[in-house]
Amino acid sequence: MGDKGVFWLPDAMSTFAGEVDALFWFVFWTSTVLFAAVVGAKLYFMFRYKRKDETSVPEPVYESKILEMAWIVVPTVLVLFVFLWGFDVYLRMNTAPPDSYQITVRGKQWAWEFEYAEGVTTFTEMVVPVGRPVKLTMSSSDVLHSFFIPAFRVKQDIVPNRYSSVWFEATQTGEFQIFCTEYCGTTHSGMLAKVRVVSEEDFASWISEQSQDLPPEQLGAQLFAQCTACHAVDGTVKIGPALNGIFGTQQKLSDGTSVLVDENFIRESILNPAVKVAEGFQPIMPAGYSSMTPKQIDGLVAYIKSLK
Repeated sequence: MGDKGVFWLPDAMSTFAGEVDALFWFVFWTSTVLFAAVVGAKLYFMFRYKRKDETSVPEPVYESKILEMAWIVVPTVLVLFVFLWGFDVYLRMNTAPPDSYQITVRGKQWAWEFEYAEGVTTFTEMVVPVGRPVKLTMSSSDVLHSFFIPAFRVKQDIVPNRYSSVWFEATQTGEFQIFCTEYCGTTHSGMLAKVRVVSEEDFASWISEQSQDLPPEQLGAQLFAQCTACHAVDGTVKIGPALNGIFGTQQKLSDGTSVLVDENFIRESILNPAVKVAEGFQPIMPAGYSSMTPKQIDGLVAYIKSLK
């Protein structure tokens, strides 16, 4: 079981989450005690040495070398202790074990993409085995993102055109939330995903199932999970048009013309989203989806065609 959390911290569900929490609580309570001591001393001296009347002369206050040494040495020792403790935790959090399972994470407006060592790719959900170190090698396809799993105490900025990495080892099965904590555009708040922690046996079975070729429509349904922040399939209008029942219809564009929604239009809208924009919507769809493989694009087209 993970360490019990509090209302601003979820339960600790990774091997080093407890150490991160211990460091946090040490800093928190040390700061609280020092703050209370300073305020208490201030109030004491305010009343102890306040002027009694107009003619009273305050008692002289003489220097104290012991006191002066104390307020120099004690804070210095505390700061060094916290620094060394924190640096040790930082190094271990950023040095993955050699046998770590490798997952490549790509952040893009506004979805997470997870590619496994076996070639399997998922969106909005990352599946990992419990009790096994997992190293994430991360990059961004567009702007600055920040990958955060509160339950694992894992947080790392993802910068375009460079790689960053973190690792963790989950201690309990279950589902845990992934957030982007760096503002990245219009639907930043919808850039969510989940970590699903399963047993080693279930993970091996899941990888085997995912490695099999899926029918185009089913593959497209999986890929579409990264599009749900902007597009709905139940008629709800978000920042992008709803896509159910759109195939085979005439779509009005922002330039006043109309176009038939067929396979070519869907493909073009994925690869070059700013060329033909639906009437009433802004050209905010990022162009990062141009990196999708022909098979993935075919799957998305098949899925959108099937929506009623």
